[in-house]
Amino acid sequence: MDGHDTDDPKQSTADMTVFVQNLLQQMQSRFQTMSDSIITKIDEMGSRIDELEQSINDLRTEMGQEGSPSPSATSKAKEEPKAADNSA
Repeated sequence: MDGHDTDDPKQSTADMTVFVQNLLQQMQSRFQTMSDSIITKIDEMGSRIDELEQSINDLRTEMGQEGSPSPSATSKAKEEPKAADNSA
């Protein structure tokens, strides 16, 4: 048996281990970057939705319709009696 032959597989294994570790570190870094980006965008969307809700409430107040139900609440109220009529 030649000692040189046993060193090559060990070196190859060590090289592969280093390669895989570097690859995993790069992947982790990319996933972290993507995760941070997604969280930032979700936070921005949340802020925009809050601003939109405030603008809608301001418009409703200006129009004097603050106390009237929203269209979705009105349509739900219309659907509920229909469902009650069907079940009766």
